[in-house]
Amino acid sequence: MPPDSSFKPYIPAHAQLAEMTPRALIMGVILGMIFGASSLYLVLKVGLTVSASIPVAVIAITLFGVAKQLGARESTILENSIAQTAGSAGESLAFGLGVTMPAILILGFDLEISRVLLVGVLGGLLGILMMIPLRRTLIVDQHRELKYPEGTACAEVLKAAATDVSRDAAGEVRIAGSDAVRIAKRRALLIFGGFGIGILYKTLSVSFKGWRDTVNFEFGAPLKTGSIGAEISPELVGVGYIIGPRIAFTMAAGGVLASLMLVPMIKFFGELASTPLSPGTIPIRDMTGDDIRSAYILYIGAGAVATGGLISLARSLPTIWNGLRGGLAGMKNSRDAVVDTSLRTDRDIPMKWVVIGCLAIVAVISLAAPLHMNVLGAVLILVFGFLFATVSSRLVGEIGSSSNPISGMAVATLLFTCLIFLLMGWTGGQYYVTALSVGAIVCIAASNAGTTSQDLKTGYLVGSTPRMQQYAILCGAFASALILGPVLLKLNDAGTVYVPAAQVAPGLTVDASRLTDTGTLHGPQADTDKNTYKVWHKTDTVGGPAGKYFVDNAGKAVYLVDPGINGHHKTRPDGTEVKKYDAPKAVLMSYIIKGILDRELPWTLVLFGVMIAIVLEMAGIASLAFSVGVYLPLVATLPIAIGGTVRWLADRRNNKLPQNLGLNEEERQAANDRSSGVLLASGYIAGGALAGIIIAITAGVLTDFDAAAARWAEAYNPFFAGDSANVLSMLPYAVIVGLLFWVAREKAVR
Repeated sequence: MPPDSSFKPYIPAHAQLAEMTPRALIMGVILGMIFGASSLYLVLKVGLTVSASIPVAVIAITLFGVAKQLGARESTILENSIAQTAGSAGESLAFGLGVTMPAILILGFDLEISRVLLVGVLGGLLGILMMIPLRRTLIVDQHRELKYPEGTACAEVLKAAATDVSRDAAGEVRIAGSDAVRIAKRRALLIFGGFGIGILYKTLSVSFKGWRDTVNFEFGAPLKTGSIGAEISPELVGVGYIIGPRIAFTMAAGGVLASLMLVPMIKFFGELASTPLSPGTIPIRDMTGDDIRSAYILYIGAGAVATGGLISLARSLPTIWNGLRGGLAGMKNSRDAVVDTSLRTDRDIPMKWVVIGCLAIVAVISLAAPLHMNVLGAVLILVFGFLFATVSSRLVGEIGSSSNPISGMAVATLLFTCLIFLLMGWTGGQYYVTALSVGAIVCIAASNAGTTSQDLKTGYLVGSTPRMQQYAILCGAFASALILGPVLLKLNDAGTVYVPAAQVAPGLTVDASRLTDTGTLHGPQADTDKNTYKVWHKTDTVGGPAGKYFVDNAGKAVYLVDPGINGHHKTRPDGTEVKKYDAPKAVLMSYIIKGILDRELPWTLVLFGVMIAIVLEMAGIASLAFSVGVYLPLVATLPIAIGGTVRWLADRRNNKLPQNLGLNEEERQAANDRSSGVLLASGYIAGGALAGIIIAITAGVLTDFDAAAARWAEAYNPFFAGDSANVLSMLPYAVIVGLLFWVAREKAVR
């Protein structure tokens, strides 16, 4: 299809404005690192993220405005576009890393910083480079067909805040009106206000023990071990508001099924048994609701999530085929076409450097020792990487980033990779890491390719130089990958519990002479034990649970190292509580790898989950979001539903206002997606998530303060301790929820 010759970008191709300046690039890179860290926190908690493009654009515009007040030159819309492009890479990288790399822990290996950094850097850069040849086909030639909703919305934000220039009917550059200044200031107030509220709320709740951060109500008969609760945090209500009521309610419905039906049902049928039922290790009659969830529900949820992801991917097969065919045509066109390089808006990174870059990345992947890669694995990365980068780049143009089935692509990659390894006879620990490295790099590449295509759509509408945008997002992806690895490790360390082996595996021993790795305790427990131990990665359940153990020189197990990510022990020996991260999709990846390569998956439970997803699809319900809700605890999905309820109420009210009655459904949805509520919710997410990261990292430093605050709260604070604490803790939560609804309401035009 020929390009739309009638289209004119906001800034004409002949206009020469400041674009990729050092300040724009540095600001975008820093914002990308910040939002990447907060997105990583979210994906470990609830298995999803939200687009950071609009919040990054608004913050960049605001900071440039502050710099102008201090005497700096006013920013151009193209500088704002570069900052937004560089800042958008962090969120997509965080999703890919959070979905895959924690599976290393679950498989019994250490979360090595070199491995995480390599996967993040190589996967992120590979996805961007693979998307560049597709720009002309997907962004230019199919401008009218592929809407790229997030990219289009971000372009509108940039244009609304463009106080420097705009384009008149004749296509000439002119000075914009003063209304843009007022719009930019209001948007900045909302997102920075939400950011401040999120940090303050979370800090007062968690660090100062001002009120409980989780409320929970348990049931007796007939729903024995059933419970309903919510983590009353600003970031989760913000997530619910942005993703909307449909997905939010569907996720919560999955949580209700698990917490109020499956858990009580397992307890009802199993409490008369006097012996453990595999894969559980204690009798069901002695299990709490959390024990039942860990032993049985997680496998059911994993089966449902895998099936939902594959169905989502299968449903997209026609689009996948069209996208692949169009991508190949686009590469041919970009090689054969004579491009008018005099047009600033037509300049890409030269194709020869794209090809050299991709080949260099694959070579590094093949030689990187921490990835345990082989030639076949590198070939699979190249094949699946190109396939799913192409698919992702097109899919986000049709259905948006939030509906892009990246998880399904990662599942498909792992399934095929593990099956090929199994046919080759490659089983065992080394091939766990190889298979996961393949899946992780492909997942990150597909995620970043989709983000890159959204950014290039924004630039196409605004009038940016594609080459400058491509350089910017490469820099942003590289910088974000460097920071996300340490953040992932710190979050895991902060929640790690060293469980005395006498509690879980009394008398457990091993031949210490065969162990070479050593380790020491980290965090608060390191103050009481500074010894160095040998590390044993136990893979079976004989004599004690599988996992990482610290053993003494005589071979006696001293501690079970329970990780912060997907760990099960939430109380340290001194009685202090720790926060764990469920990492639902990473658990799924580990189940696929171990189940296929070792043939040890409890397939009966997994097939129960498969049938749940199939029944939902037969009933016309999208199963993936529901399945994630089955896997996650209800305390994580119920607050998302609360945010979705606020969005439903606000949109319902706003759609009835006189100025909105003439809009069609698509126009109303677009207006609601750019509303004040979305900006405040984005601030909630960033503030709450960053506060959670800071609290997790400093938990091992301010241990005395944390213990003193807990003692005071237990003795004197009715919002934290006592029979009424659950109800009282809902009061500050109601304030931030009510504020979100109040801000989200539009005013009637009179």
